[in-house]
Amino acid sequence: MIVALDVGGTSMKGAVMDHSLERTATVRRPTPRGDAAVAAVLDTVGELVAQAPGAEAVGLAVPGIVDDEAGVAVWSENIGWRDVPFRDLIRERTGLPVAVGHDVRAGGTAQQRLGAARGARNSLVVPIGTGIAAAMVIDGHLCVGNGYAGEIGHMSVGADEPCVCGGTGCLEAVASGPAVARRYARLTGHETTADAVAALVAEGEPDAVTVWAETVGWLGTALAAATVLAAPEVIVIGGGLSRAGDLLLKPLADDIEARLTFHRRPRLTTARFADEAGCVGAGLWALDLLETQ
Repeated sequence: MIVALDVGGTSMKGAVMDHSLERTATVRRPTPRGDAAVAAVLDTVGELVAQAPGAEAVGLAVPGIVDDEAGVAVWSENIGWRDVPFRDLIRERTGLPVAVGHDVRAGGTAQQRLGAARGARNSLVVPIGTGIAAAMVIDGHLCVGNGYAGEIGHMSVGADEPCVCGGTGCLEAVASGPAVARRYARLTGHETTADAVAALVAEGEPDAVTVWAETVGWLGTALAAATVLAAPEVIVIGGGLSRAGDLLLKPLADDIEARLTFHRRPRLTTARFADEAGCVGAGLWALDLLETQ
C-alpha cells in the first residue's frame, strides 16, 4: 500500500492506494493557512498511514515553490508557509520514504502517464483554479527547474491588477477562478463564483461575456508565449475553470491560433481525473520511490 496527499490552495485530497492505484480509503478537507496548514498536512498523512497496513511510501504534492530534491516546501503565497521540510517531518512521523513535489507537477505526472497528455513528448498541463501554474513536459521529461519551472501564473500579461506575489499584472491575478469571480463582482456589484460567471456567459449576459473575453485574452497571451518556448503538442486545461469545457477551450484555441505564425499549433483538451489528478500523481511518485529502493 502507498499513501498520497495533494494539498491544494483550497482543499486537500488524500488516499490510500494499492500498486494499481486502486483506493481503499480517501479523505478530503479544507486547506488551512500558515502553521495550521503544516499541522493539517502532517495529521492527514498520519491518519492515512494508520489506514494503510503495511504502507510502503508516501507521495505529497504541495503548492508554491518546492525543492523536490530536498523535500522542502520553499514558499506558498496562497497558504503562507516558508521552508517547511515536509519530507523529513513525515519520515520522522511515519518511518516511510517520502516523495515531495509541486501539486501542478503531480497533476502533470498523472496526465503524462495515464491521462490527457499520454503519448505526447511535449505537453503543458495548466490547472486554472485558486492559482495558475503549468507542468511542462519537454522531450518526455517533466521540467522541475529547482522548483521554479512552470510558474506561468506569475507571468505579466499586461493587466493592472496587483498580485499576491507582489507583482502587478500577473496571469493568476486576472484569470484564476477567484479572479474571474472578483472581476465580475467589481463590474456588476454582485458576488458570485467563476462557475456562475461561466453559466452567465452561456446565457449571453453582457457583463459576464466581457469578463470571459478578457480572461480568454489573458490566458491566450500566456499560453501562446509558452507554446513558442516549449512547442507542446497538447495543452491540457484542468482546475475549476476547465468545467466550462468548450465555452473556454474553443475561444482560447482561437486566441492562441491568432497569436502564432509558423509555430506548431497545440491541441487543447481538458484534464482527466477531475480534481484528483494531483493525488494520482503523488501516488505515482510514491511508487517511483519503491522502484528505486
